[in-house]
Amino acid sequence: MTTPMPPSDAPVGAIFRRLRHEKGMSLQELAQESGVSVGMISQIERDLANPSMRVLTALRRALNMPMQEMFSDSHDTFADDPGFLRRAENRPHIDLGSLKKELLTSGGNHHLQIMILTIAPEGSSGNTALSYPAEKGGLVLEGEVTLFVNGQSAVLNEGDSFVFDSSLEHGFRNDNDKAARILWVIGAVQFDRHL
Repeated sequence: MTTPMPPSDAPVGAIFRRLRHEKGMSLQELAQESGVSVGMISQIERDLANPSMRVLTALRRALNMPMQEMFSDSHDTFADDPGFLRRAENRPHIDLGSLKKELLTSGGNHHLQIMILTIAPEGSSGNTALSYPAEKGGLVLEGEVTLFVNGQSAVLNEGDSFVFDSSLEHGFRNDNDKAARILWVIGAVQFDRHL
């Protein structure tokens, strides 16, 4: 039996639940694969918890789920547009409470993901550092954010840019009373670079 696709504005929990069911995984199997507790996965799937970036990444990797699938990218495209294009009015998004992601990358499976992160005042990537093989970079479009990479931190202001190896522990936080917006880029890295 196939689980129906959630609508394009479905909460992230419905997307994870659908994909877990499609893969025939129990909550316990996903918990073991991801390192995320059964209780937390259940709360996420029922949209009772806003997961951190670390938890989302762990679940996504355990499900072998491309980043764009989190966005439930089923928006209509313009008939005359080539596949490499995403129109501004056609951007899917995820609302994680204090963090919002807006996908800029066109549909399909790409090795490069581009999005805009909006980090609410006092918002962050979570209490636990992120780390997985990829390269990340970005540009602060508005506001101010503190970026932590491999034990170092830097306050970035509008116009500041960055690039780092995301296999190093990293995270970010907005300590201000104004939202910050970041153009965020994730590039897949060949696994042999990290062997």
